[in-house]
Amino acid sequence: MIEKGNKGKKSNLDELGLKDCTINWNLDPKELQRISLERNQAQLTSNGAINIKTGEFTGRSPKDRFIVKDKITKDNIWWGDINIGFDEEKFDELLKKMVTYISGKELFVRDAYACADEKYRMNIRVINEYAWSNLFAYNMFLRPTLTEIENFVPEFTIINIPSFMAMPERDGTRSHNFSILNVSKKIILIGGTGYTGEIKKGIFSALNYLLPINHNVLPMHCSANVGSNGETSIFFGLSGTGKTTLSADPERNLIGDDEHGWYDNTIFNFEGGCYAKCINLTKDKEPDIYNAIKPGALLENINFYTGTNQPDYNNKSITENTRVSYPIHHIKNISIPSSAQNPKNIFFLTADAFGVLPPVSKLTRGQAMFHFISGYTAKVAGTEAGITEPQTTFSACFGAPFMPLHPTKYAEMLGEKIDQTNANVWMINTGWTGGEYGQGERISLEYTRSMISSILNGDLKDVEYEKHEIFGLHMPKSCPNVPSSIMNPKNTWKNKKDYDVKANELAISFNNNFEQFAKFANEEILSSAPLLKSIST
Repeated sequence: MIEKGNKGKKSNLDELGLKDCTINWNLDPKELQRISLERNQAQLTSNGAINIKTGEFTGRSPKDRFIVKDKITKDNIWWGDINIGFDEEKFDELLKKMVTYISGKELFVRDAYACADEKYRMNIRVINEYAWSNLFAYNMFLRPTLTEIENFVPEFTIINIPSFMAMPERDGTRSHNFSILNVSKKIILIGGTGYTGEIKKGIFSALNYLLPINHNVLPMHCSANVGSNGETSIFFGLSGTGKTTLSADPERNLIGDDEHGWYDNTIFNFEGGCYAKCINLTKDKEPDIYNAIKPGALLENINFYTGTNQPDYNNKSITENTRVSYPIHHIKNISIPSSAQNPKNIFFLTADAFGVLPPVSKLTRGQAMFHFISGYTAKVAGTEAGITEPQTTFSACFGAPFMPLHPTKYAEMLGEKIDQTNANVWMINTGWTGGEYGQGERISLEYTRSMISSILNGDLKDVEYEKHEIFGLHMPKSCPNVPSSIMNPKNTWKNKKDYDVKANELAISFNNNFEQFAKFANEEILSSAPLLKSIST
């Protein structure tokens, strides 16, 4: 074994069975960028960042995500189409095959950790085939000091080998690509895909299992920021609904943009970086993200203006899920450390493709639990393999693909937190208005920012509200810097009857989806479901 770089005292590489490898330990971003460029695996952009192509997969492949089903997990996991079981013996065989495949090769190994709160810190060792994948791990996980690396003992190990293709008929996978979490052995295997998001989501899934069971910590798929007055806000939502964009507020300090834990009086970040969408990115609309793209940042699947190395963020010929990862310190306004006190405001973000939901509404406690369990949004084009245009979906807890436990477990924990803190819960529609997708238009980001700013400033506390006649949501009739005409979505439709029909259709979808949770829900939650409106023919 040839080893270079800063190596800790304990190496589990021999224990894994790796032999005759050249190991690059904990290389800095400049070196990883240099190697990627020299090997023609990346392109240098005009802003000093590098751009890579992830290959066949430019988004997650949720049907190829598995959890090993063993005596520890079999009675705890919410098994089904989302959490798909994987055989223990098949995992062991696949691990051996991957180790044999990479033995004798050059690898990039990084020691990092998740969870900014010391009490819940998880040490992670990431073994990468490519330098740029290792750069992603540097950007996205928390970075130990040199002293900490010297005494580093990994708790979880990720083996990420994009060029390794599984053989489904022998290996037990669905296709040649896979991401498999083994909670008992604390190993995550990722193969057949270069999409870097699988790396961070693997650890997120592990934390979503371990933190509630072992520590009574609520894990959340959300972004979070804090104002100068110490008031914290958290933003739930799937990819593409605006978590990263809306939490990167120049007037507030960013805690984190995607994954957090909540215990007692503290919100803390799981990560050490941001993974932002780049499609249609401009300096005017999203200055923090735009300015964070500099040396050390990793762009994915970006195209360039013809004859230049200047990124063309409007070009979606490869994918609409163009991305950038960067360490959180690339953002000017960040919270140090990445934690803050209980939130005053909780935002549920949804990109409603039907144009039915209001741009902003206030939720009762029962509605908050109903909509948290429902997790309605639209899948944004390119976020997952095979999605080419927005599709409506329900994702429990606004992150079902990463939630191993039953959604009611997380919902109950959130309900307890709302009771304890008296936090206000709001729904923000960042989707369509004036009609459904293809007919209406996307709600202006400027208006959405104004609505959130008004909430944070207390400007919506005393305004007049009206109740949505189908969903029962409380809609403010006015908001500073936002046209009153869009506050009630029905007013934005030319044909009001068409709106009612579409709203009923969406309500039916909500209620049908919730049937799987109804037997676990109390009367307060059940009574918060939408009610159909009688429409004359």
